[in-house]
Amino acid sequence: MRFGVNYTPSEGWFHHWLDFDLDSVRADLDSIAALGLDHIRVFPLWPYFQPNRALIRPRAVEQLVQLVDAAGERGLDVTVDALQGHVSSFDFLPAWTRTWHRRNLFTDPDVVEGQAAYLRTLAAALAGRPHFLGMTLGNEVNQFSAGPHPDPDRATEAEIDRWLARLLAACEEGAPGRLHVHAEYDATWYQDDQPFTPGQAARHGAMTAVHSWVFNGTAQRHGRTAVPTEHHAAYLVELSKAWAEDPHRPVWLQEVGAPAPLVPPEHAAAFTEATVAAALDCPDLWGITWWCSHDVSRDLADFPALEYGLGLLTNDRVPKDSARVLERAARRERRTPEPRTTALAVPADPAVRSRCAPGGPVYDAYFRLVADGARPTTVLDSRAADRAHLTARGITEVVTPDQVLPTPHGGTRS
Repeated sequence: MRFGVNYTPSEGWFHHWLDFDLDSVRADLDSIAALGLDHIRVFPLWPYFQPNRALIRPRAVEQLVQLVDAAGERGLDVTVDALQGHVSSFDFLPAWTRTWHRRNLFTDPDVVEGQAAYLRTLAAALAGRPHFLGMTLGNEVNQFSAGPHPDPDRATEAEIDRWLARLLAACEEGAPGRLHVHAEYDATWYQDDQPFTPGQAARHGAMTAVHSWVFNGTAQRHGRTAVPTEHHAAYLVELSKAWAEDPHRPVWLQEVGAPAPLVPPEHAAAFTEATVAAALDCPDLWGITWWCSHDVSRDLADFPALEYGLGLLTNDRVPKDSARVLERAARRERRTPEPRTTALAVPADPAVRSRCAPGGPVYDAYFRLVADGARPTTVLDSRAADRAHLTARGITEVVTPDQVLPTPHGGTRS
């Protein structure tokens, strides 16, 4: 079990790459390491690193290596996201893919080969660093592939499948044997017309990455202390397992945070504690990487209000109560969770995956089970009678959403 944080620099946010200050980075990393965390996830901004398809800036790559080395000196392992892509409501795409040079991010051969060269270059630069864990293709790149993005790069499921395979192969070419993954926001699991599918998330890459944000309708519907809100991250971890071929495929809770005002700052620590406790009860969880390390400075304009206060630490690197919660969890002795023996059947057809979204019958049934004290997981309806698969996962009982009836206490099996 790994505990880490998504690194948001205290000075300049991710624009710090334009005015890279290694001393400031080191001070940030000291404040992270002091919490007893063991890894960070870092975010090169793609247009700053590859402003032209044929130019990957050597100085930017060198600065990334310096950051990784500084993290390693403090006992922090590092994962690197490359195609930024989309972060905190802003899109960062190089000019050679937009407006007069408008080309599809997922299907244009020149763009894809440019992306592959960039990923391979970063991976190769870091391959010899012992504290480098691996690459993530980019942060929530699926938001470019469909609505509600205002200018999506449309692609089919098959085209996305080829894109994932090509770019993960480029990471492997640069740094063989590392933990190379891809990561999407929860539309992959919830949105019927997303070309990034649950099957792709659970089968491509070294492990499955999930991002849990309760502003997706969960906290709005149920409130900050409700079972669905405090167990949403665990739900995504267990939902992802339905599509995995490996019955014990690792799952990385790569992003999870306490968004105000749905989770007010004075309640962020309690939300953090409940969310972490629920996630730690999931077998095969690789790690939890909290969003994020440091607050966004109020000197920066136009961020959504919730983004400014998501840090475990202030801009002055002072730990908040939620940081102390994660610190205690990171230092606590780990226990291996027991298998989850009850599985809820979910539709294998990605065209109806909205049944798993907030308000859908799968989602509601899952949390009725949790409220009644069960520890459910999920299984595809197409595998519900596959004894070998169920046995490999430790599942002894499969129920369908319509069997999980509402009760005053949350739900029970009929």
